[in-house]
Amino acid sequence: MLEPGFAAFVLFVLFFGLLALGTPISVAIGVSSIVTGLAYFPPDVIYFVAAQKMFSGIDSFTLLAIPFFILAGNIMNKGGIAIRLINLAKLVGGRLPGALAHTNIIANMLFGSISGSSIAAAAAVGGTMGPLQKKENYDPAFSAAVNIASAPTGILIPPSGPLILFSLVSGGTSISALFVGGYVPGILMGLSVMLVAGVIAHRRGYRIERQPDMSEAMQIVIGALPSLMMVVVVIGGIVIGAFTATEGAAVAVLYSFGLSLFYRMASWREYAEVLCSSAVMTCAILFLIATSGIMSYVMTVAGIPDIIAETILTFDNPLIVLLIMNISLLVIGFFMDLTPAVLIFTPIFLPIAGEIGMDPVQLGIMMIFNLGVGSMTPPVGSVLFVGCSVANLRIEQVAKPLLPFLAVLVLSLMLVSYVPALTLGLPRLFGLM
Repeated sequence: MLEPGFAAFVLFVLFFGLLALGTPISVAIGVSSIVTGLAYFPPDVIYFVAAQKMFSGIDSFTLLAIPFFILAGNIMNKGGIAIRLINLAKLVGGRLPGALAHTNIIANMLFGSISGSSIAAAAAVGGTMGPLQKKENYDPAFSAAVNIASAPTGILIPPSGPLILFSLVSGGTSISALFVGGYVPGILMGLSVMLVAGVIAHRRGYRIERQPDMSEAMQIVIGALPSLMMVVVVIGGIVIGAFTATEGAAVAVLYSFGLSLFYRMASWREYAEVLCSSAVMTCAILFLIATSGIMSYVMTVAGIPDIIAETILTFDNPLIVLLIMNISLLVIGFFMDLTPAVLIFTPIFLPIAGEIGMDPVQLGIMMIFNLGVGSMTPPVGSVLFVGCSVANLRIEQVAKPLLPFLAVLVLSLMLVSYVPALTLGLPRLFGLM
């Protein structure tokens, strides 16, 4: 039987070693967990336990919300919703210097919040805004950096798949409270990016967009209202208790499908492709969740969360503990995608948060914010890769323009971490806590 510290060393060295060899992350999680588990159980027992934990890890009604939100987001991406939200964003941000950059940010906040996917937002909005910005002589690297930095706002502003996942892994933290608690940090995230974009745009002399007249403005607002109403219906229904998050996700699918039929911008073949791509994405995520169940069990048996918590809690000052947690999550985000990071590290950080009196809702928002920043950094940043691909640029071309945005986002993250009212104020106001 291994000591907890050595067990953690073996587990994570195996895990990151397999990743370095190009092993799929779900396979790396499962193999490293089973190999470490052999130090505690005979082979026939650990194989049986692994299968059992994989099944129990995905045997959850709450998890049904994830494939539904994935499907809803993919339908929106194909159904003509993005362009209407971009037109609305242009109306809102057009009065500011660098109007098209602000349009990109606001559109990512709107589309990301409705689709629940930062990758979908980066692809849909970036693909539309990039050519427009290039036509107005915007620096392509700056445009790509704006798109990449603002896309993750959608994983904080509900509905959000990562917040549902955190609720599940943390043992049932209120999804309603997490959703409502994500609004202020998500908007703060977007405003931070707008601040940097505005300063750079002013220095470079990027012009203000021509403002439409009242008639055009009303048409744009009316055109975008049906899309925005989905947030009101889904989130409003969850908050008032009309339906659960899973039922709300199903409502989102029906609403987005009905809206896309009304817009008539997708063919039946494209709907079939949406179903297939959503199924593939769902299978990948569920297999990841299943194998993470093995790792969580092995870590618990080995006492790894306890030893990590004891090490971090040797610092008596809660402010220092929070700083260490944030730095750890930022580093984790550099090397690991959001979903596995939530699955693996929530059980580790949750007891630490409890020891310093941090509410699980605030921990969830802080973790997702951290890992959202990580999604725009190499070597594993999914949003970074999508944003660069859409802009047809290399990562090294975008890295330098992205730095000021990362700096202000880290400052906003510290604000969210150290000022609980930013996260907990709205859930308490609505009586969700």
